[in-house]
Order: sequence, then C-alpha cells, then structure tokens
Amino acid sequence: MKEKTFMNTGKQQKPVLTGQRFKTRKRDEKEKFEPTVFRDTIVQGLNEAGGDLDAVAKFLDVTGSKLDYRRYADTLFDTLIAGSMLAPGGTRMDEGDRTKVTDHCVFTAEENQTALRGYAQVFNKLIRRYKYLEKAFEEEIKKLLLFLKAFSESEQTKLAMLTGILLANNSLPPQILTSLFSDNIVKEGIAASFAVKLFKAWIAERDANAVTSALRKASLDKRLLELFPANKQNVEHFSKYFNEASLKELSDFLRVQQSLGTRKELQKELQERLSQECPISEIVVYVKEEMKKNDLQEHAVIGLLWSCLMNAVEWNKKEELVTDQALKHLKHYAPLLAMFSTQGQSELVLLLKIQEYCYDNIHFMKSFSKIVVLFYKADVLSEEAILKWYKDAHAAKGKSVFLEQMKKFVEWLQNAEEESESEKEED
Repeated sequence: MKEKTFMNTGKQQKPVLTGQRFKTRKRDEKEKFEPTVFRDTIVQGLNEAGGDLDAVAKFLDVTGSKLDYRRYADTLFDTLIAGSMLAPGGTRMDEGDRTKVTDHCVFTAEENQTALRGYAQVFNKLIRRYKYLEKAFEEEIKKLLLFLKAFSESEQTKLAMLTGILLANNSLPPQILTSLFSDNIVKEGIAASFAVKLFKAWIAERDANAVTSALRKASLDKRLLELFPANKQNVEHFSKYFNEASLKELSDFLRVQQSLGTRKELQKELQERLSQECPISEIVVYVKEEMKKNDLQEHAVIGLLWSCLMNAVEWNKKEELVTDQALKHLKHYAPLLAMFSTQGQSELVLLLKIQEYCYDNIHFMKSFSKIVVLFYKADVLSEEAILKWYKDAHAAKGKSVFLEQMKKFVEWLQNAEEESESEKEED
C-alpha cells in the first residue's frame, strides 16, 4: 500500500508544475514594462546632473548598483546618446513626452571636440566601472551607425566626432566601421560624409599614422572604397572627396594600399604566366594593360618582374653551376625586362634588386657582375645607370664585394666613355 500511495503522490505533481509555468509567464509579461522604469530613472538622473559631466559620471557609477545595466544596456546608451529610447530605425519612442526625454545627452551637446571629448570620458568611466558593458556599447554604436538616416545632420556630426574620439582612445574597435558600408546610408552619401567627420576627430586626438595603422590592422585599409556607391568605388573619386575634406593623408594611404594590392595580384598572375612559359610578347601586353588600368609606374613594375623571374626557377645549390643557370634564364627574359627599364629610375631600382637578391642568396654572391654585364649587353641597363649605381646609388648590402666585382667593368665603361668624348672633340 505504501508503494501505491507513493506513486499516486508522484502523479499529483502536474498541477503544481503548470502553476509554476503560469507564474513565470506573468513575471516575463511584467518585465516587458521595466525598461520604461529604467529609462525614467536614467532620464531623471541626467536632468538633475544637467551639463555637469562629472556629476553624470558619478550618477551612472552609483546607479549601476541599483539598476540592471546588463539587461537594459541598449536603453541606457540610447538615452545617453539620443536622449530617449530609440525604436527600430532610430526614431525616438517618446519624443512627444518631454518627461521621458532628456536634453542632456550627446545629441544636444555642443558641436565641438572638447564637448564631445567630455562625453567620451563619461563612457570610458562607465565601461571601466562596469566592464560587462563594453560589448553592449560596441553593439550600440554599430546600431546607431545603421540608423544614421533618422538623425539630423548635426546629430550625425556629433556621433561621428564622438566615435572618432572613442576610436582614438581605443574605447571602440575599428571593426565597428563596417556598419558604414550598409547600402541604405552609402547610396545617399551619408556614409562618406560621416566617415570624413569621424576621421577628422580621430586624427585630431592622435595623428594620421595612428589612424592608418589601426585601419590596416583591422583589415579595413582596402575596404574604404565601400563608403561610396559601386559606380564611385575608385581611387580617383575617393582621393578627390577626401582631399577636398582636407584629409590628404587618408587619400594617399588608400592609393598606397590599393597599389600594394594591385601589385600582389600582378605578381601572382605573372608567376602563373611564367610557370606556363607564356610568350614574352603576351606578358608585355598584359603588364602594360595592368599598368595603364591601375596607374602603376614603370619603376614599381621592374622590381616585380625581377622577383617573379627569380622565383620561377628552382636554383642549383652549387655555386659554380648556379651562375650559368641564372645567365641562361635571364638572357631568355632580358627582352621582357628591357621593355620596362626605359627610365633611369627603373634601371637603378633593378640594379638594387639584383644587389639585394645576390646578397640575400649566398650562392649568387659571385654572380652579380655577370648578371649586370649580361643586362648591359641586352640593353636592359644603360652605361649611365651602372656608373651612377657604382658611384653613389648602391645599397649597403654586400657593398664592398659587389663594387670590387664591378671595378674592371666600370673602368672599361669609363675608358670607353672618355674615348668616345675625345673622338667627338676631334670631329
């Protein structure tokens, strides 16, 4: 009988469980209204503190122990930045009710670096005190960037300046800027306009090098063109826009980064064509087209060609054999190099690349002069370029070894030059 009673008792637990579920639902339902209580407390505290940002910071510090900042972080940051809770899209939920809105927030601050630096310090203090708010703050800024269309131009400017200051202080990661690549703000020009103001504030706090370094580390250096619509995503438009905004440093930075990216692609394609032993004439046409399309200078291309040619071969490990192997290979491709060494600067770049390669690859140490002489005979390098390199344009790497190697040939060139000049005088 006892066993039977025990089992019956077990079956009678169901109503109790149902009751508990019902209570949970009621509690959840009640909590839906709690953000308004939270908001009212924050609004009241901000209104009482007024324009005293130290008092604001102190209020937020103390209130964090009473209110649930973790649960209502979005309400907290909405109120601190926009003055009220924001609906999806960025509209103010309580704009008509002045008791639920504060006039002491980022959007009503003065439009200058000093005022917004003060607000940045408020956020820094708050997040240092309540570390768990760090991620929520990042999400808030990303959300506000997507809502930019809902804000006035002045509010956009203040948010841009605040964000730039926070980026400069490492209070926000540069990755938040990806929110600016959203189509809805890009196509109306809001993203680019906002970015310019943000970068100016960032540079004012640090310097242009700090900004470009942060962008590079965050892999945003090649994505900056995405601030513009697809039909304007080119270096020329970016440069014009940023130069007019007095941000030449970023314009130059993008040009360099795009050029580096282009060079990597060019190098990859060249190596592929060399491995397939494509005709030299085809490679010349391809390289010239890429130079024109990407505004690449000859002196930038010659170094790439040299690297690709030297990477295309598995070199013999024996020093006495590698020179013959290199000369045979380079003699074949000398016409290719000759097409892109028509300027003195390009020739000097090539000479320095050869010097660097022969120094860095020990088996080539004795090959330097033979390669230079080969290129002289094949019209890749001119007499003037070789003499200039020998006199004062050489690098420090292996300087004494390579100058000694070139000594007799340089003397021959100088004597030939003198003979040529004396012949002209006789004529």
